[in-house]
Amino acid sequence: MTDPILEIRGLTKSFGALSVSQAIDLDLRPGEIHALIGPNGAGKTTLVKQIAGALQPDSGSVRLAGQDVTRLSTAARARLGMGRTFQISSLAMDYTVLQNTVLGALCHRGDVFRFFRPVMKDAALLEAARRALDEVGLGALEAQRTSELSHGQRRQLEVASALTLEPKAFLMDEPMAGLGVEGSQHMMGFLDSLRDRAPILLVEHDMDAVFSLADRISVLVLGEIIASGSVSDIRSNPLVRSAYLGEDEAA
Repeated sequence: MTDPILEIRGLTKSFGALSVSQAIDLDLRPGEIHALIGPNGAGKTTLVKQIAGALQPDSGSVRLAGQDVTRLSTAARARLGMGRTFQISSLAMDYTVLQNTVLGALCHRGDVFRFFRPVMKDAALLEAARRALDEVGLGALEAQRTSELSHGQRRQLEVASALTLEPKAFLMDEPMAGLGVEGSQHMMGFLDSLRDRAPILLVEHDMDAVFSLADRISVLVLGEIIASGSVSDIRSNPLVRSAYLGEDEAA
């Protein structure tokens, strides 16, 4: 079996008496989309924060491409190839599409403060940013103000920014949120095309998208992975149907 690109082992986190991550084991393999689903309050956001480096676990480990990154910062993990998009957009709305993408390239260099100097004349940065924009289909909009983009285009721009980091793995937090039917269909095709560039750990509530895209699904309930497997495994699992999909086990 191919070694995982992202490997989470025994990740545990509590806030006082409240256990939000209970010895979680999870991995992401080359070329796959691994969906993480669960009801509101299951602990998905807390888990993603621990994987990304925004929150330190109490115990357990996170490895990226074989390297232990458990104690590294978010920026350090990004430089090593962890590309993250957010449930709530983190884009600078007053900047242009190209400027937002250059910010991602700066993070890759570990030199974010250079944005306050004339980085828009840096040929290498501009090339990396424009290449990423072309990959996501936004190359023709590089001069447009980000606030003028559609919701779906902003999601694509977040991915372009992540692509400048030459990601080894993507963490995507609800990329379908706020999209209509047409936008969701477009985003699904876009994510499917990305899996060969870097595998995706996908946190998503849109179950049609999850069942269409995912190679594997893990189900998180009250901070614990209660099931993990293929789409058919999860569809037929009576515990999942009862705890998350809202179906009676006897149905």
